Amino acid sequence: MAEEKVEMGTGFITEVDRYLYNNGKHYEIYEKLGAHPKTYNGREGMYFAVWAPHASQVSVVGDFNGWNSDKTPMTCLADSGIWEVFVPDLGIGALYKYAITQESGKILFKADPYAFEAEYRPQTASVTSDLSGYEWNDSSWLDQRRKQDPMEGPMSIYEVHLGSWKKKNREEKDGFYTYIEAAHELGDYVSSMGYTHIELLGIAEHPYDGSWGYQVTGYFAPTSRYGTPKEFMYFVDYMHQKGIGVILDWVPAHFPKDAHGLSDFDGGACYEYADPRKGEHPDWGTKVFDYSKYEVDNFLIANALYWVEKFHIDGLRVDAVASMLYLDYGRDRGEWIPNKDGGNENLEAIAFFKHLNTVMKERGGNAVVIAEESTAWPKVTHSPDDGGLGFSFKWNMGWMHDFLEYMKLDPYFRKYNHHKITFGLTYFTSEKYILVLSHDEVVHLKGSMIEKMPGLPEDKFANLKVGYSLMFGHPGKKLLFMGQDFGQYHEWDEKTALDWYLASEPLGQDLKNFVRDLLHLYREYPALYERDYDWDGFSWINANDSDRSIFSFIRRGSNHKNGLLFVLNFTPVKREDYRVGVPQKGKYTLVLDESHGLYSSDKKAPSFAAESLEWDKQAYSFEFPLPAYGVRVFRF
Repeated sequence: MAEEKVEMGTGFITEVDRYLYNNGKHYEIYEKLGAHPKTYNGREGMYFAVWAPHASQVSVVGDFNGWNSDKTPMTCLADSGIWEVFVPDLGIGALYKYAITQESGKILFKADPYAFEAEYRPQTASVTSDLSGYEWNDSSWLDQRRKQDPMEGPMSIYEVHLGSWKKKNREEKDGFYTYIEAAHELGDYVSSMGYTHIELLGIAEHPYDGSWGYQVTGYFAPTSRYGTPKEFMYFVDYMHQKGIGVILDWVPAHFPKDAHGLSDFDGGACYEYADPRKGEHPDWGTKVFDYSKYEVDNFLIANALYWVEKFHIDGLRVDAVASMLYLDYGRDRGEWIPNKDGGNENLEAIAFFKHLNTVMKERGGNAVVIAEESTAWPKVTHSPDDGGLGFSFKWNMGWMHDFLEYMKLDPYFRKYNHHKITFGLTYFTSEKYILVLSHDEVVHLKGSMIEKMPGLPEDKFANLKVGYSLMFGHPGKKLLFMGQDFGQYHEWDEKTALDWYLASEPLGQDLKNFVRDLLHLYREYPALYERDYDWDGFSWINANDSDRSIFSFIRRGSNHKNGLLFVLNFTPVKREDYRVGVPQKGKYTLVLDESHGLYSSDKKAPSFAAESLEWDKQAYSFEFPLPAYGVRVFRF
């Protein structure tokens, strides 16, 4: 393209825009900052705008001007720190960066924080893009989402890393599936299994595969590993048409120090805290967002809304919440700064979360915001009006830890650790919990889920079936990481695909079919999800049978009809004449067990009549054979 005189003073960013942005409340700022196709003075071209308050000069560089920082200077708008320029005749698909001159004269070449698209790694340029024009076909899904209270609906999440779920036998882009290819195969798999949602790791652009997407350089750019932004729109749209919600991992806690990223963006502490005692994570080697700056809060909150409003995302799982809440997270004495009251709470991050969750509740159409929060911080899922942070759900890390510690034990020793299973039922109403067996539990030498189980291969699979049955009976929404539903043996490795052949071998196929049946049982019976956070939704029958390591309990829905009775045996010892107490007379029909899975009809399923014999402090009871590692779920 021939060198052109660049127009100045466009008026695309108004005084109102600057006011809202500088006060942290311009929730569509991504439509102003970044790169946008525009028509100006009768010429079509590309408009660029970037926030760089410490810069002495900013220009746009790219193939269109030979990457020459002198050719396309930008103008700084008054009282904003925002620089802008219109470049005539520049279209979609152009590579660019910002050349930012520090006060010292040194020039930094930075990717656009608001870019909608980025170059395929290891290249780091931003790419001009246009999000308009995609025709969505998910209006009925979005309407239904707005009407359904997520607290009272089913939520069974399949956590997946697109780059390693499956791979194509091709060299291009390391064999990654495209968004379109993944939509079809992943959508069909998740739908047939019975999951309600998928949760995607690492969709925002990131330079390093080994970060799994948790060190983000392009917060507004779906990663080019799998395709374009519109192809990602197709992915979400297709999932919605299959009846599957889409949740994204989202990382407002920190960002990497890559030279082209947000770190020292304009030569100073722009997006991060200036003091390293607040602005750096010593454990992770990353920078911490400065939540005291309205422009930084605006960047993050607008980004959250961007995924929901532009890509129709159904929820965000917020990574590393605890690291944001605590000023001393990962820091020793002397390495952190107390707040104004002398405490270790980051008051600015607290205010940020309350702002974020309030805005998402108002504008998100029932899209959920999920906290990965590993401490006992109070009221994470309570309303900000009630002193809470306002999250929709919280990952139940305590349950996960206790559950895995119990399941790893030789069955003989489980009787001494019975409390690890019962303890979670003492606090399940304190927050809106999701029970998680996530990617974090099957990496870094922790072993895959199946390898955590004791015994020979048959024992391992039997253990996992009874363990998953407990998980689906326990109050709270559910999350399984890919591969856990068919018994993936090796630890997750982002460089290689799952061992899908295992899903066709006898033990793996049996486990996959059983998990599928659990998922369908879960969706079929409202007793398993309507009262997840209500004491009336769960009651123990026998929580104290530690000697035999057997647990029995009841789940009830809102209308108290179609209750479910769970009886779970966590040892290889069969009980031919096991008797369980029940609260009422009538017929108890078996709907799922460890050998048949889900019974297809009442004709096939055996039933048991309760008799007036007091047992387990209940007025009625019935007897049945309970096998080794037995799972019995009855409808009544």
